[in-house]
Amino acid sequence: MAVAAQLLIRQAVELLQDQTSIRWSVPDLVRWLNSGQREILMHRPDIYNKTATVQCVVGTKQSLPTDGVKLIDVQRNDATSKRAVRMCNREILDSQIPGWHSLTAKDEVVHFMYDPREPKAFWVYPPATAAAALMVNYSATPTDLIIPADGSDYSAVTGNVSVPDQNANSLLDFILYRAYMKDSEYAGDPQRSQAYYTLFANALGIDIKGTVAVGPTSRGNPNTRPGGAPAAGA
Repeated sequence: MAVAAQLLIRQAVELLQDQTSIRWSVPDLVRWLNSGQREILMHRPDIYNKTATVQCVVGTKQSLPTDGVKLIDVQRNDATSKRAVRMCNREILDSQIPGWHSLTAKDEVVHFMYDPREPKAFWVYPPATAAAALMVNYSATPTDLIIPADGSDYSAVTGNVSVPDQNANSLLDFILYRAYMKDSEYAGDPQRSQAYYTLFANALGIDIKGTVAVGPTSRGNPNTRPGGAPAAGA
């Protein structure tokens, strides 16, 4: 069940003990909620996991949908064939079949390749026709909430947050972090701000590097280290 943004803003108002929203305006709280969603995307792209069918363009290089941020996996063909698509090493193709980009295009894809340095693109073998389609899993950009008019209270907030239910409290912690950071001239507020960001970070496991390296991986991928971390300089 999606979490209503209004619920989080109401909780923030109550925890800040600012029922009239004078010290921290509701529009500001919603802006910080939107910032929190993007902060989560930066550290944990896997949380915005989405699956969609990508209609291929003619050739070897393909792109994610417009809301795509980072490829997670290419799962299978999704046109007439439902054949699984396996990741392979582009370096091997480049060395053994240097002209593979100009091979005859096919409706069915057999392999895909990915470079974490270009997260919104991937390559396919053999080259795809315009009739080829793939089921792709990727990280999607979260939807910003509409900013209410100045002077509004929390009841004016509409829409649902983009994070799963279990991550909604992390968004609340981020809103409170930003709120106390804004009022850092008051005694104790810088410490409160840091405490809420620590709660936010710990809940997401930001310190666990493996969650940051979401993306297709294989032992043969020259652009990744074992375990999926980007190679040095990537």
